[in-house]
Amino acid sequence: MTRPGQKSAAKAPRATRGKVPGNPKISADNPRISAFCQALWLEDGLSTNTQQAYRRDLLHLQAWLTQSQAPGAASIEGLASADLLAYVSETFSQQRPATTNRRLSCLRRFYGWLIRQGFRQDDPTAGLQPARQPVRFPKAPAEGQVEALLTAPDLQTPYGLRDRAMLELLYATGLRVSELVGLPLHAIGRSEGVVRVMGKGNKERLVPYGQEAADWLSQYLLQARPVILGPRLSEAAFVTDRGGPMTRQYFWMLIKRYAARAGIHLPLSPHGLRHAFATHLLDHGADLRVVQMLLGHADISTTQIYTHVAQARLRDIYRRHHPRGSGA
Repeated sequence: MTRPGQKSAAKAPRATRGKVPGNPKISADNPRISAFCQALWLEDGLSTNTQQAYRRDLLHLQAWLTQSQAPGAASIEGLASADLLAYVSETFSQQRPATTNRRLSCLRRFYGWLIRQGFRQDDPTAGLQPARQPVRFPKAPAEGQVEALLTAPDLQTPYGLRDRAMLELLYATGLRVSELVGLPLHAIGRSEGVVRVMGKGNKERLVPYGQEAADWLSQYLLQARPVILGPRLSEAAFVTDRGGPMTRQYFWMLIKRYAARAGIHLPLSPHGLRHAFATHLLDHGADLRVVQMLLGHADISTTQIYTHVAQARLRDIYRRHHPRGSGA
């Protein structure tokens, strides 16, 4: 209630549905963008996260066109090559090369789809070149650090048993964190010692796991999971006290907590254990093609980056232990 002589406080504006943040004039319900994102799922089986990223990239371009008031560029469907080049020059220089190339990939896919659908004849992205990206080598924790991380959870609680089972399975299989937290109970073949994983592009693969992970899984499933769930039912293998599946964000937080408890100062994430899985396999003589299949990489070039990590570690071991290794 407002007192006499007192100005009423301004009401906070409501969030507008279907609008791009910061660009209220731009509708997020562009039918071409929506149809394209639906095609990503129907034709290519791309994940929801990828669809959302592509939608954001296209809406970013659409917002830029409206703000720049480029002649004849009211929509991204009729975008001229010169306008696209101006957009790239103005916005891509402020981004990391990886972000630039992801957005460029989105634009190429979008305009290729428009051409196939008969909405336009030419491809405005034809003359654009990808940005050069520096070679990035994944940082994997050493085997001793992984061992310390695995033993960090408190096994006297059902949540500690759950976390130990998740960490063991992640290190034993190299799953992506989204694959791990989204793992349904029926996808764990306990008698066969494999997990059935639905990876990127809805591609299914079977990944084996060892006896250590099998033992911790059995303890969790028999002793901890029923306690955490109580009377509730869930199809998820790894559950929280709310009865739902573990989230990526919460599991990330758990790894950081356990890394700190284990005295690991290397920035560690669920993906770091995936790196450790691949690197340690190669360190112990695994074939690169086998690692590729286990990781679910569509292209061997994605897996080859781990060979550099393994070779660097071998050189370091050689220098430290060979009597003539200091000059190598």
